[in-house]
Amino acid sequence: MTRALVTGGCGFVGRHLIRRLLAEGLDVVCVDQLVEGTGARHPDLWQRFPGSRFTFFEEDCRTFFFRPLERFDYVFHLAALVGGRVTLEARSLDVAEDLAVDTELWKWAARAKPGCVVFFSSSAAYPVSLQTAANHRLLSEDMISFEAAIGVPDLSYGWAKLTGEYLMKLYVERYGSRAVAYRPFSGYGEDQDLAYPFPAICRRLLDERGAAEVFVWGSGRQCRDFIHIDDCVDFIWQTKELLPDGASLNLSTGRATSFMELAETIARQIGWNPVVKGLCDRPEGVFYRCGDTALQRSYGLAPRISLEEGIARMLDHLRMEQEQYAIAI
Repeated sequence: MTRALVTGGCGFVGRHLIRRLLAEGLDVVCVDQLVEGTGARHPDLWQRFPGSRFTFFEEDCRTFFFRPLERFDYVFHLAALVGGRVTLEARSLDVAEDLAVDTELWKWAARAKPGCVVFFSSSAAYPVSLQTAANHRLLSEDMISFEAAIGVPDLSYGWAKLTGEYLMKLYVERYGSRAVAYRPFSGYGEDQDLAYPFPAICRRLLDERGAAEVFVWGSGRQCRDFIHIDDCVDFIWQTKELLPDGASLNLSTGRATSFMELAETIARQIGWNPVVKGLCDRPEGVFYRCGDTALQRSYGLAPRISLEEGIARMLDHLRMEQEQYAIAI
């Protein structure tokens, strides 16, 4: 039986990945210490595969790495301190703890020798100099090269992910082991924590329906590449064996959407057309972050869920939650 270890498996991405792994018949070991504020949820709230071979350790993955070594065919490393833009900016030194977590992962992998390590990097690893209003472009995988000059990534989170990819390179070269990395852009989905902009804007617009004006953070002109979590997981499943050792792949759609455009599209689906304005005293992040999809297309990858369908799914989910809450009280 194929065995997979998923660190940080109770977070948003981890939950969806684990569901896919279990559905595909893998045995799954999930490690997550359920840190408050990260969106992590106990498996009792979402693990719905009766009879599946699922094991949960509620602990820091660094503690797990010092347990007796076990054999895993796959290791999916998602453990990290994550959150919305406020977390990344206000807790930058805490986020830097991800460097220590990733270091222990690669040291453990050198001892445990799993079949393949799948490292979850981030689009935040790309140079911010390529994401400004005056100088922006689609971000392609070859814009990060450890054989050439490296640009400055986005805050301590970007540095941690960039360093994690460099450690992956050393791991592959020094130990002859297999590892690949994925760089998700702005992933979203129905059960995502409200600390993230996509569900937060949907929820706020549902609550403010009919208002003449609504607001988004920053100028509102900043753009992101929103990709549904189901497409992210599907892309990973399809390519985990196809990528060369040490390679990285974007998880993106190639469609840049400003936050003003996102809010306008959400409002139209709800049923009204307010004026959307920015809040310049709130964090904005980089101006333009959108992924080049050429390499993804070379592997036959294309997103199935459009932004419009993703919004509809999110609104349906939030309405259902509101109805359940109303019934409960």
